[in-house]
Formats: sequence, C-alpha cells, structure tokens
Amino acid sequence: MRYGEDHRPPGRPGVLARRALLGAGAVPVVQYRLTASAQGDPQAYGLLEREVAAAVALERRYGGAKFGAVLSRIVGFDLTAGEPFVLYRPPTGRPLADWAGRLGAEDQERIIGQLAMAVRLMADLDLVHRMITPETVRWDGARVRLCEPYAAVRAGERREPFGAAPWASPEQRAGQGGADPRDDLWSVAEIAYYLLSGRPDRGEGRPADLADYRRLAALEHSGLFSPRATERPHPAELLRLLHVPDPLAVGAGPADPLDRWRAEYDTQIARKRALSGPVRTAPGPAGPVPEPLRDTRAPRTLLGRIFGGGDEAARPPVRPTVPGPLPEPVPPPPRSRMCPHCLLPVEYDERLLVTIDAKGNRVPLDLTAERRPGHLADARRKAYHLCPHTRDGDEGHELPVPYLVNGEPLSIALVGSSSVGKTHLLAAMLGEVELGGLEPYGLKCLPLNPEAHRTYLRERVQSLQQGRQLGRTGQQTFARFADGLLVSAGGAVPRPVVFFDLAGEDLAQDSEVGRFLMGVDAFVFVLDPLRSLRLPSLDPVREQSGLRRRDLGDEAFATVLNRIPRQSGGLVAAPAALAVNKSDLVRFEPVVDRWLGRALPGRHDPAAVYAESRDAYAFLAHRASAAWLKPFDDCADCTLHFVAATGGQARGDRFPHGARPRRVLAPLLSIFAMCGLLPGAEPVGPREGIVR
Repeated sequence: MRYGEDHRPPGRPGVLARRALLGAGAVPVVQYRLTASAQGDPQAYGLLEREVAAAVALERRYGGAKFGAVLSRIVGFDLTAGEPFVLYRPPTGRPLADWAGRLGAEDQERIIGQLAMAVRLMADLDLVHRMITPETVRWDGARVRLCEPYAAVRAGERREPFGAAPWASPEQRAGQGGADPRDDLWSVAEIAYYLLSGRPDRGEGRPADLADYRRLAALEHSGLFSPRATERPHPAELLRLLHVPDPLAVGAGPADPLDRWRAEYDTQIARKRALSGPVRTAPGPAGPVPEPLRDTRAPRTLLGRIFGGGDEAARPPVRPTVPGPLPEPVPPPPRSRMCPHCLLPVEYDERLLVTIDAKGNRVPLDLTAERRPGHLADARRKAYHLCPHTRDGDEGHELPVPYLVNGEPLSIALVGSSSVGKTHLLAAMLGEVELGGLEPYGLKCLPLNPEAHRTYLRERVQSLQQGRQLGRTGQQTFARFADGLLVSAGGAVPRPVVFFDLAGEDLAQDSEVGRFLMGVDAFVFVLDPLRSLRLPSLDPVREQSGLRRRDLGDEAFATVLNRIPRQSGGLVAAPAALAVNKSDLVRFEPVVDRWLGRALPGRHDPAAVYAESRDAYAFLAHRASAAWLKPFDDCADCTLHFVAATGGQARGDRFPHGARPRRVLAPLLSIFAMCGLLPGAEPVGPREGIVR
C-alpha cells in the first residue's frame, strides 16, 4: 500500500483517515484506523468493530446490486492489527451542503427518493444509520451516497443522546426509547425541507411554513415530520408515497441455508418434549411449540418455562423483583445438604466449624461463648464446615457455612476440553455479576465466602479485565468448586450457587475426580469454533494456535454425558446450556452477528432465548458435524447461545485490545430460569426416575 497524508475525520474521535493505493493495481481506497493512543479508551475499539460489522452486513447483502451504490462500500478490514483499520471505496460527488440552492426540482426528488431507499436497505438489516446530514450525504449528479456507517446501531438498541438538531430526531437527541429505522426518516424529511427551502429547520417538529411548499405535501401528510418515530411511516411505505420502486419487493431474495436446520430444531424440541411427558400445543415464540402439561406421573421438562410455557394457574405467586438486601443467615434447616464434592448428606454441626488462615491451615472455630446475634451471623458468614465423610486416603474438604444454612443449593459445572475457554468464560460471567449484571433481572448476589470470592476476583476476574490471558486450569485429584454466590430474588431466602471449572483432561476421563458430576444440578457445555466449525476463514487461526478441527465432537462432552443420570425417557435430566464460545472469531457470519452484535435485553425474554437457541442450533448443524450437538440431543432441557468470553485472540499472554466479554450471562440466565432462580420462572418439582 502507498499512503497519503493523515487527517482527522469529523465526528470520529481517536480515528485517523487517509487515502491509499492498494496492491499492484493501485486500487484507490480510504483507510480509517484507530490510533495506538486511542486504544486506551475501552469504547473506541468497540465502535470500530461495530462499524465493520455494519459495513460487512451491508456489503454481503447489497454489494452485488446496482442500488447498493447509495451505501458506502467496504473493501477490507483488520481488527487484529496494532492499529485496527477498515478500508472503503473512495466517495464520489460532493456533500449536499455544497449543492444548496443549486439543485432543480427533479434532482431534489431523486435525492429524497434515493435517501428513502438507502434507509429501507439498512432497515431490512435492522440497522439505523444515525448520520444522515447535508455534510455526510454526497451527490454526484446521478446518485447519493451515505457516509460510512460509523455511527450505525441495531434497531431496538437503547437510544443514547446523539446527533444535533435539526438532522437528528428529537428522541435520538434526547436518548429516549429504542433506536428505530424511522429515526433516519426524520433526517430524510429535514434534508427534504432544507433542499427545497434553502435553509435548515429548527428540528422540533413540523416546520411552521411547511404548507408553503406543495412538493412536500406527501411528506407532510405521511407524518414524516412527527417528533415520534412511531407516528412516521415505515421506509417501505415512504417509498410507495414517493412513487419510488422498492428494490426489496422484487423477488424473495436468496434462500437461507439455515432454514432447513431451524425446522429441524423445532422437530427436535417436539421429540424431546414427547419423551419428557405429555404435551399439548400452544402458541410459542416461533409458531406452534409443544408445551408440557403438569403431570406428576411422568418426569417433567423445563423447556416450557425457559421458553415461556407452563401452567399459569399452577404457577406460585411471584415475589417482587426489586433487588433488596439479603437476609442474614438463619439457623440451619432440619434437613441436610448434599456435599457437592463427595455426594453425601451433611448435617450442620457447630463443632465442625473452622476458619482457614493465610497458609491454608484449618483453625477450629468455637462459637459457644458468643451471644451477640450480629457477631454470630458474621462469624458464620466467613466460616467453613468440615465435611464429616472424609475417608482414609481422601482429601479433606469443607463447605462454606452459608452453603448449609440457606436455600436449596445449585451446582453448575462448565464442561469442555482443554483450551476451549471455560476458565475465561467463568471469569467473564462472574465479572459481569460483580458489575451488577444480574440486578436488572431482579437478582441480588453476595459471595458464598467473602475471602474465597475476593481471591477469585483478584486472581481471575481482575486479571482478565486487565487484558491478561488466564493460565490453564490444572488437573486435580479432588474436584473443588471455583467460586460460589448467594443469589436472592426479591428478598426471598438466598440460594447458594457454586461453579465447577475442571481441567479438560479431568473431564474427558472416567476418573474419580469426576465422580461429583453425578450430583451436579446444571451444566454449561463450552464449544470451541476452532475445533468444530467447517469455515476456511478459521484455518489461519487454527494454524496459529495449533488446534485442529475434529468431526468426532468434544471428548469431554461425551464422557460427561455418558456419566450423568438420565430420566425414564433416556434424556439427561439436569438442565444445560450450550455456549458457542469465541464467537467473536465468526462474528461476521450473519446469524452470529445478529446476536453477538446485540446487548442482552434488560429482562428475561423467552421468545429471544428460543430464537437464539434456534439460530445457534441451525448454525452448528450447518457448519459442524452432528457430534458437536450431542449436549442438545442428550439433554431434555438445553438452550444454545453465542458468547465471547474475551472478544479477541491473545498475543503472548495478553489481549492486545483488552478483554471485551459479550453476552456471557446468557447461558447463566437460562440455567437460572430452568432451575427456578429467575423471578417469574416456574419452580421445578422433583424429577422422577432420577437416582442421585
């Protein structure tokens, strides 16, 4: 490449632009790159990545069509470079601001029609441009061209204050509601008024003198100048009013190869529900979806609850979901708790309480003389209870006291071979929890043991957040959980939640280390695209990392699924989530970008969970062998999710652009919904036919 001079483009802080000639053919391009000094801003890289995602989506969909010339055309990008960049074809024409007062009526109509068409094209991909102004739209005498989609957002994303009057809509400037393609139509209306009147409007609503311009009558009567997006016409309707042909109305477009596998997903859901008990058909998120009846004579499925089904009349009252302080630990209940390590019942006995000093020694704790309730509660909160079932030759172990004196415990194991990213995913999950990521869902979290939790945050979560790659999980002789939480919904008695993260080598062997799997309540199966997906674009990364694709699936998946209990229909009873980790490696695949490019909604949405599971199943079925879907096939209740624990590949022991977790709470929220921990979710009754 041969480069021209740098300049700072307006509205893009931290970015430098320059013209360049690419390759032996000296193809002219414009490069926008993120400077090294700007990479300390955690949002700067994300904005460039979001721009590239929008540009790639537009190029894939419209790059071969003549009408695609109204959009900026991407040539290439490299988001892993020291200074990440994106290349575009150079713009033609001059900004509309340069044409003010010089355009005839015919040219003005063509400009407005082409702008409406550009908004229509972006809206069909759920994109909102947000930067349609006389300065950013060019006209060459024949066609318009929008500027690069550096400010584009997904339709439905929460609006943040952006843009200036009159070109940005009132809702967009105020940051109210969710982004809507009709935000861009407001900009089109203001440009139409500007071209015809020769001056910009105030941008507060219908221009006062709009009636003086008869050529704007169609726009006036359509509601296009309404300050509310919901009162404006949709882009396709505006094209009809302007008598502009809709380019997307001609033909149905190319068939989606994933549709076959989406239908297969629906079939598999029906099969598993039939095996799990009686079913009836009720409207679901994607059409008629079988839903389980309440029948205590057969094992019940959890899918009805995660996807919004279930018997409403039999559902217990939902407690308020406003997070509140967790109650202090109460005296232990009369029933025992199962030790998650040795799978034997443990009765609370204050004679077995200990603390653990800085050297790891167990120090007996005597509370018999303590009479102050607050001091007792605080001592128990930080104490451990020895497990009385240690046999000769076994490793001694203990349980945090809050595990024994609160609600029903929930144990979650992450499953996958070595280097699939289980440790990074768990650290990213608990980092999001620590930042309050579960509070919008009505959940309040406290550490199961304060000191152990602080150690995990310091050694794992903070290291990841500082951009350091975490070391591989070492093999163990005894399975211990990595960290634990006390999770409460709406002031209810908190439930202990413990997370197991074992080395892939330990999970892939039928050893004594894995015997705890027999009692695990839920599983997160972590899938690695580098090992599973038949995508040539991943070959360079596979070569760099020394990994190979394998069609036989993950050894740890098969070993664990063959070991854990099954219900009478032959399916694994414990709920599960299949997390497609490292999805950032394939994020420009349309179906992946559809989900990874969006933040999680602020509330549990069963329809969205169903749609994401359906898309992820179809993507894996199309791009990987059937063996990689074994967790979904074998588990009665299994959702699928696109996640990224780090958001990028490490160089050496660091992530050069920092760790950027994406949607990592999605598998955990699904597990919580299936296990009755999410407010509003139907609690699970006893699973019949299961031996623990």
